[in-house]
Amino acid sequence: MRLPVSLWLPLALGVAAVAAVAAVAAVAAGQSPLQRRVVRDVLEYFHGRSNVHFLFKEREVDGVIEREDPSGTFVQLRLGLAQTACRKRAPQRHCRVLESRRRPTCLACYKFDTSDVPKVLDKYHNCGPSHHLAAKEIRQRDEAECRAVEEAGKGGDTLYLPGMFAFSRGLPA
Repeated sequence: MRLPVSLWLPLALGVAAVAAVAAVAAVAAGQSPLQRRVVRDVLEYFHGRSNVHFLFKEREVDGVIEREDPSGTFVQLRLGLAQTACRKRAPQRHCRVLESRRRPTCLACYKFDTSDVPKVLDKYHNCGPSHHLAAKEIRQRDEAECRAVEEAGKGGDTLYLPGMFAFSRGLPA
């Protein structure tokens, strides 16, 4: 018995869509709240660039480093993106990923403070093509920038600026 394409195609696409959603959910389930925040911030940064005209979706998250010290939490990750068929000016709910299009990779380094609602002390992100001719120089610069981000908020580099502290003398009793 042969089934018409109109009957089996939606079922096949539904299975693929469910598998894609499950894969993204599995990636998101293994991430800490700070890592999810970094991914969200990097996507906002990437879509805010003037040379990006299409929406990009998270493809993979690699090389996650999350370290805590007395000055805060340092998060470093590489985010693989995939171009979709949707324009960024007119986003839609369901945008399919274009397999043969751009797949940039973003390196993100963030330093958060230790408060209940963590504030960003310092950050660095670099998004570029996954294949680049000057990869060694870019990697060295990225490592230096991430080290500087990781050192943010530590006691040794605190500057005391005018008006940072106020002192008042009490009235005599």
